[in-house]
Amino acid sequence: MKTTNPVLAGLGQAAERERSAGYAPTGPYGAPGIPQQYPTQAGYPAAPPTVAPMSFDDVVVKTVALLAILGVSAAAAWVLVPDSLVGAAWIGALVVTLALGMIISFSRMANPALIIVYAIVEGVLVGMVSKAFETAYDGIVLQAAVASFGIFFLMTILYKARVIRATPAFVKGLVAVIAGLFAVMLINLVLALFGVNTHLRDGSKLAIGFSLVCIVVAALSFVLSFKEIEDGVRMGLPQRYSWVAAFGILVSVVWLFFELLRLLSYFQGDD
Repeated sequence: MKTTNPVLAGLGQAAERERSAGYAPTGPYGAPGIPQQYPTQAGYPAAPPTVAPMSFDDVVVKTVALLAILGVSAAAAWVLVPDSLVGAAWIGALVVTLALGMIISFSRMANPALIIVYAIVEGVLVGMVSKAFETAYDGIVLQAAVASFGIFFLMTILYKARVIRATPAFVKGLVAVIAGLFAVMLINLVLALFGVNTHLRDGSKLAIGFSLVCIVVAALSFVLSFKEIEDGVRMGLPQRYSWVAAFGILVSVVWLFFELLRLLSYFQGDD
């Protein structure tokens, strides 16, 4: 099963290497990719090694698990980190999550332990950002959280009903837009550290427009995740790759949550 997604294609290649090494999704003896000869013991042929393929249920379970880990980590950081260290913890968690996110995204390997660590550190970041916004604008965190999951479920329904389709052109275009937005936000962050205001995050009309664009793109990124899950199941990727699919959903949810926090804060007024 071919896919236009480069990351998923890499995962498919990794799965194929596993099959050639003697591991494959559960299937009848002698299926393609499973060696015909196996080590024997006491004169009896050993059972062929098998690896269960990923399924939609696997992804759901892993996604819920990662969201739960993130939630517990965020709550712990909110309570345990003193107000004087919120800024430092925020920056530290941001740097670590960016590094881990790049490693997970480009390693093209399913590493559940690393993904769980990412969820924990991401939870610290979410906790610190949420605490800062909630201190300034009472009730804004709950509003952003409800809106985030509302958008997620709406996109799930639209994708399932095939109102939005992940065509090759759509996938390539959205990936390019996400990469562009990431570059703009990174440059804006660096400039902000040097005191340069680009007006992308100051509550101006430009900032509101930029946040709206980010929210739309973050919502559409769920479509990429849903397509990756469908293709992964069809390709018969090993079960542990469901962690990678869950990681993609987690990243989109957090990004959407942050952008909604920013947008809502622009309409709260300055204290």
